[in-house]
Amino acid sequence: MKKIFLFFLISSFSFAQNANRKFESYKVVQNTLEIKTSDGQYFIKPYSDKIVETTFLPSGEKLNSNSHAVVLTPAKSVFKIKQSENELVFSSNGITVSVVKSPFQISYLYKNKPLISEKNGYVKRGNGSKEQPKETLEFNLETSEALYGAGARALGMNRRGNRLELYNQADYGYGTHSKKMNFSIPLVMSSKIYAVHFDNGAIGWLDLDSKKDNTLVYETISGRKTYQVIAGDSWTDLTSNYTSLTGRQPLIPRWVLGNFSSRFGYHTQDEVTKTIDKYIKDEIPVDAIILDLYWFGKTVTGTMGNLDWDKDNFSDPKKMISDLNSKGVKTVLITEPFILTTSSKWQDAVDKKVLATDDAGNPFKYDFFFGNTGLVDVFKPEGKDWFWGIYKGLINQGVGGWWGDLGEPEVFPSASFTAQGKADEVHNIYGHTWAKMIHEGYKKDFPNVRPFILMRAGYSGSQSYGMIPWSGDVGRSWEGLQSQPEIAQQMGMQGMAFMHSDLGGFAGDYFDNELYVRWLQYGVFQPVYRPHAQEEVPSEPVYKDIVTKAKVKKQIELRYQMLPYNYTLAFENNNKGLPLMRPLFFDEPTNEKLLNSCSSYLWGNDFLVTPITKSGVTSTTVYFPKNSNWYDFYNGSKHEGGVTENVAVSADNIPVFVRGGAFIPMIKTIQNTTKYSLANFDLHFYFDEKATSSTGKLYNDDGLIPNAFEKEAYEILNFSSNVTAKTITLKMNTVVGKSFTSADKNVTLLVHSINTKPTKVTINGANVDFKTNANTLEIPVVLKKGLDNEIKIQL
Repeated sequence: MKKIFLFFLISSFSFAQNANRKFESYKVVQNTLEIKTSDGQYFIKPYSDKIVETTFLPSGEKLNSNSHAVVLTPAKSVFKIKQSENELVFSSNGITVSVVKSPFQISYLYKNKPLISEKNGYVKRGNGSKEQPKETLEFNLETSEALYGAGARALGMNRRGNRLELYNQADYGYGTHSKKMNFSIPLVMSSKIYAVHFDNGAIGWLDLDSKKDNTLVYETISGRKTYQVIAGDSWTDLTSNYTSLTGRQPLIPRWVLGNFSSRFGYHTQDEVTKTIDKYIKDEIPVDAIILDLYWFGKTVTGTMGNLDWDKDNFSDPKKMISDLNSKGVKTVLITEPFILTTSSKWQDAVDKKVLATDDAGNPFKYDFFFGNTGLVDVFKPEGKDWFWGIYKGLINQGVGGWWGDLGEPEVFPSASFTAQGKADEVHNIYGHTWAKMIHEGYKKDFPNVRPFILMRAGYSGSQSYGMIPWSGDVGRSWEGLQSQPEIAQQMGMQGMAFMHSDLGGFAGDYFDNELYVRWLQYGVFQPVYRPHAQEEVPSEPVYKDIVTKAKVKKQIELRYQMLPYNYTLAFENNNKGLPLMRPLFFDEPTNEKLLNSCSSYLWGNDFLVTPITKSGVTSTTVYFPKNSNWYDFYNGSKHEGGVTENVAVSADNIPVFVRGGAFIPMIKTIQNTTKYSLANFDLHFYFDEKATSSTGKLYNDDGLIPNAFEKEAYEILNFSSNVTAKTITLKMNTVVGKSFTSADKNVTLLVHSINTKPTKVTINGANVDFKTNANTLEIPVVLKKGLDNEIKIQL
């Protein structure tokens, strides 16, 4: 009966078969199912009970097992095989692979629920071209599925119906729509809560049912015919499983969550120093300053590839960097992989043979906006060593982080060659491999430093090399702002959780202080706070008018107050692969109305955020997810879950709400993260009768050393609540790693939304004094290492 039921499930979503492919035989070799067919071989390899990999090897080809994305070691023995007359079932406690012998058909299920099946599977077509790739993998889809993925795009959340080119390419000045951008990731995620990752770095296309025939097609010019099917019990489980496969983001330095001073660009050492001094004078927090290409040249064109200080305008960079460090401000430099023939490094690059070549082995030279150029071959050991040597020298001068620009690469002619293949075979993995080079260089030469690697282009798994992505040269317009929440939410689902935008917009000279303020208000609740723009309109708040500066200062101060919460989100991302920005369907996966929604999102688990992306807005519609009640972050008003409301919008902030039962740790504003401390902090608890129990946590380490959690150089503060009709019981305790020195903490516990004054408050059974202010209760708590605190509030 069970076997008949399984076959029925498979048949119900197997809409077509490849009649030409004939099953011949099978064997299991080291937990891999090998199937011989009339036109090749299948290799089906489990990674876990939620991840399985399938490779098709056409007859006459050699097996290529090299993945640029996968870091997970396959499981040893989680799968079992059963055979009937016409079917092989390769199964675990979770994922199941069904292979029907005739007509040949491969299908995937999770806990007996159908996920996806091959349609024609692998098909080879003609000679191929960029527009019509010669090799495809075809799959069946269900009619109701919404589809996500394919990297960074501005298309609407549900990307079904599009045929999307997998070719990293900048889109200068884009607005509400961008079909091709800097991150082309060959990953498709379904509203049925599964994903398919096509594990091949060559360029191609993802066709997400553009012909409306319920077909998903991966198209490529060459390379591996390998894909992984990833299942999950929830959206957070799915993203966690995908990042276990392709790698977790190393925990970022804490200063990366602070404010950046950035523009295109600072021309002189004096300009850099004066700008930071202005932040300090105006008491606007700042943690880093980013130097664009003027650090190595006086002009935009003709100097790229110098990769050394322009000593006329930066006469003593070591002193400049040292002075900035003494003020708590990191120096970040832009670098590009293009070495112009007019640059000071050209001849050295030629002599050392570090550049991509033509078919005769000579440096491949071509013209683009910045001049006549070659490209560093980061796939070649000599190229990596030469390029890293430049970084290493600058790090030794005190440089605190890196901005890798134009890494698509911006121009990369198909006729050029690298050590790993033709340009089109490695185009999409160039930025990925560049980030890997820097990441591995730090591990070898600066093992006690967490790198900051800001990059404009990448690939599946780039997060595992610490890449911080941004959304490219977005237009400085309301249309440009409107596309940012979608891009960031999509990329967070795809593992790149620190996707963010040039706050205020980059491209163009459009001047609108309302747009600037709204963008920076949104910036508080997205991963990296980095205003950046062309210099026609200043991006830094210190160069704004008094009114605009005051408004934005409050937002930057709030960003710093939220450091404990935000750093804990960064830890959860590092530990479990969870996105920082999460679509609302993460909370309600079966709510079809939310499947194409990105106008509101979750910031971590506990904040509901609705950016204001149009001018003159005084009210907006907000849907409050049904699993909780929600409380206005600014005025405390309660909003019922499962309801859509029209809420008033203030000029001073965007609508932000906190989940009932949430614990939100916050600090007072600091000038930069070198002043960060949990010796005194506020813990906000949002009391809600509906949330009868809840938990929260606060992660802490020194913010600097790599792998602090793995080295047990950390502490985690755990919080919990239990609510009855007459009593609120809150518990706090600290778990301390054996290599971390913890100190006592003075916690101001703020319990919100208590409408009646408590009759008594006790900590560990002893009565304590408390204050009430409107509907907020204030309780002082001393949190000691190893001591559990139980706070009882009698109502």
